[in-house]
Amino acid sequence: MKAIRSAAILRDTLHGPRYEKKRIGLVPTMGAFHAGHLSLMREAKDEHHLVVVSLFVNPTQFDDPEDLDRYPRTLVDDMDKAEAAGVDILFHPTGEEIYPKGFDTRVEVGDIAHRFEGEGRPGHFAGVATVVAKLLNIVQPHTAYFGLKDYQQSLVVRRMVADLNLPVEVVCMPTVREPDGLALSSRNQRLDADSRTRAAGLYRVLGRLRNDLLAAETGAPTAALLDAGRTELETVHGLHVDYLVLAHPDTLAPLPKVVRSMVLLAAVRVGGVRLIDNIEIHRTHGGGRAKAAAEAAG
Repeated sequence: MKAIRSAAILRDTLHGPRYEKKRIGLVPTMGAFHAGHLSLMREAKDEHHLVVVSLFVNPTQFDDPEDLDRYPRTLVDDMDKAEAAGVDILFHPTGEEIYPKGFDTRVEVGDIAHRFEGEGRPGHFAGVATVVAKLLNIVQPHTAYFGLKDYQQSLVVRRMVADLNLPVEVVCMPTVREPDGLALSSRNQRLDADSRTRAAGLYRVLGRLRNDLLAAETGAPTAALLDAGRTELETVHGLHVDYLVLAHPDTLAPLPKVVRSMVLLAAVRVGGVRLIDNIEIHRTHGGGRAKAAAEAAG
């Protein structure tokens, strides 16, 4: 595996494989690799001749400087894991390489970026969209891979790629979880034992809400279910809820009533760590079949 810090050198390195019509996959990351990252790398390797993983803790998507400072940085371990996963090139640029002196351009995505995460973290998705656009331009991959744990981010990236006619396929892979359901995240490393136990309650509550929504009649109101979920997260599991919402899976418009396709989105805080998760819900017709599916899933 090659480790490259310069965008210019990376472009030169990729020129030959691109000329030879080799397919190139990109996995953008901020490091602190876990099994979720590695699943993206292996999927990219299965489908491409050459895999590039970018490792860059992007300062422009952090609204809290302390959160940026505390973000795990484990370069040596990450390099070993990436190489074992079959990665060909690890691109880990400096901040000055991505944002040189005088840099004054941002990529802004519209309405879908201003809900939920965007509302609570102003400028977050402009930072995400800008750095992803730069990485796509530097690498020019055939395919870029993202995890669905960051559900809203995946929609923002898809919207940007479509709106700007970027010649890349965006593939979003399922969330990888711990045995108790906690979504894998680099931030999990910062949880102490008590916070880690309480954090598992997030997926349990989302799972119960999913079953309740599958069992509900089409058109049933959702407010009471969501209120009960927030209460359970806070009083039973000791999690501070930033939001718990039910939204349209493509537009993220809030859903006041049960419909056929939905996504539950949540952000909570525990032990000074902020965690996000989601569950997509696709119902069959009516309430009866949905109830049976819920019982089978439960």
